[in-house]
Amino acid sequence: MDIEAIRSLERPAGLPFRIGKIGHVALYVRDVARSARFYTEVLGFQVSDAYADDMIPGGAVFLRCNTDHHGVALFRADEAQLAGAGLHHMAFEVGTLDEVVRAREHLRRQQVPIDFDGRRRAGCQIAVEFRDPDGHRLEIYWDIDQIGDDGRARPAAEWKGAGSLEQAIADPVRGQDTTLRDRDPAT
Repeated sequence: MDIEAIRSLERPAGLPFRIGKIGHVALYVRDVARSARFYTEVLGFQVSDAYADDMIPGGAVFLRCNTDHHGVALFRADEAQLAGAGLHHMAFEVGTLDEVVRAREHLRRQQVPIDFDGRRRAGCQIAVEFRDPDGHRLEIYWDIDQIGDDGRARPAAEWKGAGSLEQAIADPVRGQDTTLRDRDPAT
């Protein structure tokens, strides 16, 4: 490996989006309930939402340490995804919905296969999901739900899954302004 070549790497000029922060990490764990207890009772996270087995095999728990809907998500490991052997996905927050749309178009131009674009359920963020060269699942997202002073997450009855960015934009969840600001967000 050429260390100097690595050190000289820079953000390309004209990249059509800017990642603002690492938004959340999702982990495969052996026992979701045990790990949820660890993250709450040992590290002080709070539970925002939980999926039962009927939503995802083994269930899932979404935990927060600030007002973001989740900073850590826990998914049950299985034979294909061993506990501690890797993460479920890592997410990067961008500042606008337009940037999510531009990121998807940029990934397409770079011939990066898209696993999903649209809106999942808990957290209601609008996202594009893809993989890095080693197969790590990555997500670029905008507008994750914030938890108010009352400590309550958006009720599951208000979640709206959307199987594309276009569908998520056309059918926003309560309080989500999906107005695109760019005239041509694909550029």
